[in-house]
Amino acid sequence: QVQLVESGGGLVRAGGSLRLSCADSGRTFSNYAMGWFRQAPGKEREFVAAIIGSGGITYYADSVKGRFTISRDNAKNTVYLQMNKLKPEDTAVYYCAADFGVNIATMPNEYDYWGQGTQVTVSS
Repeated sequence: QVQLVESGGGLVRAGGSLRLSCADSGRTFSNYAMGWFRQAPGKEREFVAAIIGSGGITYYADSVKGRFTISRDNAKNTVYLQMNKLKPEDTAVYYCAADFGVNIATMPNEYDYWGQGTQVTVSS
């Protein structure tokens, strides 16, 4: 059973930083890829970043490349999203998700389990 719990969201000024965490209660965390998505009001859920089980390969949406960093600590069953140089357009609910597939996935329907989300608000 996979249960994902996000934390670390909040209110920050443009240019600031936040680090999101996603803790997994499962016992095989290192066996699956993890992704971060976000959803702003009135918009579809969009891919942000993903990382394979070993942590050796990462992939980012163009909109966050160079500003966000995804990482994982398999000993702690946790995946992180370090967000720097935040912009008002980064405002959204951020979700982590687990993908039992082998390759990096960027579509929401490719992911098997989801967290409840954490709000990130960036003020101008």
